[in-house]
Amino acid sequence: MTSSEAARPAGGAARAVTRTLSDDPLGGTVRRTVLPSGLRVLTEAIPAMRSVSFGIWVAVGSRDETGPQAGAAHFLEHLLFKGTNKRGALEISSEIEAVGGETNAFTTKEYTCYYARVLDEDLPLAIDVMCDLVADSVLAAPDVETERGVILEEIAMHDDEPGDEVHDLFARAVYGDHPLGRLISGTDETVTPMTRRQIQSFYRRRYTAPQIVIAAAGNLDHAAVVKLVRQALRGTPLDTDPAVPAPHRSATPAVRTRPAATVVEPKETEQAHVILGCPGIDRLDERRFALGVLNNVLGGGMSSRLFQEIREQRGLAYSVYSYASQYADSGLFAVYAGCAPGKVDEVLDLTRAELARVAATGITEAELARGKGMSKGSFVLGLEDTGSRMSRLAKGELLYGNLMPVDELLARVDAVTLDDVNALAADLLGRPMSLAVVGPFDESAFAVR
Repeated sequence: MTSSEAARPAGGAARAVTRTLSDDPLGGTVRRTVLPSGLRVLTEAIPAMRSVSFGIWVAVGSRDETGPQAGAAHFLEHLLFKGTNKRGALEISSEIEAVGGETNAFTTKEYTCYYARVLDEDLPLAIDVMCDLVADSVLAAPDVETERGVILEEIAMHDDEPGDEVHDLFARAVYGDHPLGRLISGTDETVTPMTRRQIQSFYRRRYTAPQIVIAAAGNLDHAAVVKLVRQALRGTPLDTDPAVPAPHRSATPAVRTRPAATVVEPKETEQAHVILGCPGIDRLDERRFALGVLNNVLGGGMSSRLFQEIREQRGLAYSVYSYASQYADSGLFAVYAGCAPGKVDEVLDLTRAELARVAATGITEAELARGKGMSKGSFVLGLEDTGSRMSRLAKGELLYGNLMPVDELLARVDAVTLDDVNALAADLLGRPMSLAVVGPFDESAFAVR
């Protein structure tokens, strides 16, 4: 469906447009409705389930903030649970918990999600509560101050977790001052002076109907979900004039990354945390399926090259793995290891040697088969609950502009060849590598190699 399908039809009033996207043998029936406001509703009906996961996804994340706004999206995520014109904070939580349900939210660099999981019979309640808090929060001044304190404590707690901090340090090494290099939570310097008016302005400018996707999966009826959503949003700021859905975030222009750098956060820790990596590929790059296979082979499991070499054979680290992060216009590929400070040099030497070896000679047919199997298995096994299915619907719509059927996705993985993976490895692993370290060192302890 194109965005124009949601517009006012010729010769008539604006109306919702519904379409069946798939009737997947490995899942349920997926339907999509575009409301006149441009807000989209996607559902997957799975009659065998007795629960429903319901999520409201907003195409706004920390990368949409200016420097002085850093942390606004995350601050807002906290505040929306503090009260609306209909409910106080206690009512929001107690209404869902009274029926055994659960609610939560999270902010990423490119989107924010608010979700609930309830029994199927309690879906109307979940829709009413979640739509209310996202559409009609009051952002009361006392709540702003309360949550400011909570967020500052969260930032301090994060600083006490070097295994988490090193990932943010690595992003800053690659992206520098670009929003993708900033902390999602913001910092003490940006959160402390942030005013209610600034947050309110961010809320109303960014949380608009065309930027929102509502997704639900489980034992449900699509038409009933759409009706309940429209009722819950009636009269709120999301009940707006006809509009078309916002397009998914553009991949152009690509994000400019920094030259390879070494960034060290000196800390008296018992364990050193290191990340070695480079800019990767964006999420619409056709090589993303080959990247999934390559990542599995290098550091995606206990049978991976890095795990076997560094942990199993030499016992140098308890945790070692590789990962790929992908955004609309950029990406990262990296290897993480946590080890004793005295073993950092050896771990880095082994990691660099393995990456260089794969870049030069590629992987084997046996590794290709194993990497494909891991990709397919983790994807299908990840669809065993309503929450993951709900997330798949929303991400397909919000991030990719379409929902790839399960069989097609598996076929795309199967189609990856040895040449595909080896060509990607030669390109990706041959790039200059940045290094991020948290531990009892200073930058003079490391040289960019």
